[in-house]
Amino acid sequence: MTEIVPVSGPELITYADELAALLVDAVAAGASVGFLAPLDREAAAAWWRELARSVEYGPLRIWIARDGERIAGTISLARATLPNARHRAEVTKLMVRSSVRGQGLGRALLDAVERSAADTGVSLLVLDTESGSPAERLYRSAGWTECGSIPEYAADPAGALRPTTLYYKTIAPVRL
Repeated sequence: MTEIVPVSGPELITYADELAALLVDAVAAGASVGFLAPLDREAAAAWWRELARSVEYGPLRIWIARDGERIAGTISLARATLPNARHRAEVTKLMVRSSVRGQGLGRALLDAVERSAADTGVSLLVLDTESGSPAERLYRSAGWTECGSIPEYAADPAGALRPTTLYYKTIAPVRL
């Protein structure tokens, strides 16, 4: 059974090596998540540790999906901080270990973030992904709306510039 839980800043430091393995796996499998291949595992772990302060004191939340003793996936939510943007957040770094892809974990992570966002008053979510990537099927099937693409926006893990597609989803915040 897979459990999806948010992590604190100190927990993120504890999980940094496992999350590094997940990030290295994602990049090696061709996921465009901001890093070039080959990705050094220690550099990946250092990147995760650097996020701990933003998780503990800032607008960033990170969830992990545990499959037994291993981290099988992760997703992040970055809340906007400006006064006119507090109703929105960006979904980032959705990753699922390559050995368990296609089993619904990406959708479960996305659902968990959407519920949490709504619970905290967020009504608009945005994200971007490499155009033509398998992730686009997930977002479309989860009710996300494509709003355009930007050519040559980011390099894929091999270093080739690729277009990026932007998506949004309006959600109903929980009214207390």
